[in-house]
Amino acid sequence: MRVSGIPASVSTSLANLMELSPVPASKAPAFTLTDQEGRRLSLASFKGRAVVLEFMDPHCTDICPLVSQEFIDAYHDLGGTAGRVVFVAVNVNPYHLRVADMAAYSNEHQLGTIPSWHFLTGALPSLRSVWHDYDVAVQAPSRNADVIHSSVVYFIDARGRERYVASPMADHGAGGSSYLPAGQLASWGHGIALVARQMAS
Repeated sequence: MRVSGIPASVSTSLANLMELSPVPASKAPAFTLTDQEGRRLSLASFKGRAVVLEFMDPHCTDICPLVSQEFIDAYHDLGGTAGRVVFVAVNVNPYHLRVADMAAYSNEHQLGTIPSWHFLTGALPSLRSVWHDYDVAVQAPSRNADVIHSSVVYFIDARGRERYVASPMADHGAGGSSYLPAGQLASWGHGIALVARQMAS
């Protein structure tokens, strides 16, 4: 079955893979944080461009690297529309808050190849406020434990309104390592690009 309100360019099978759902078009909660280059940025500063927003752990070895590859694939898939789309992640690791942590993750996963990539961090109270506003649950029992957090992609249109959400996924091998088959990774990247392209128009 096809969920009503899905962009016509996104096939039913792809929408199901992404668990893509429309949300009531309402203003996305505001925030101001600092990116991996030390730039202080607000969500409002991206107005006029579509925003693809995720929540990531800079020390994650599970789903976050997969989403990072999907963002890179989506950026390349966007072609001439890429300049009208911003890719943003908000830090969910309360033990690694430094700008240097965001930069190290971005470099490791080649996210700097996306000119509009911003991995945002800040003081813990500010981050907790953003997590709350976007319904992101975070469990971080200790510095050395894995951070368990909601993985959700928000698609925010050029007017600053939430329009769609999607739920990233991962499979796990026998040793516990996360992966997605290449075809699914590519499909996810293509799906992100299709939705972002509509948000940017």
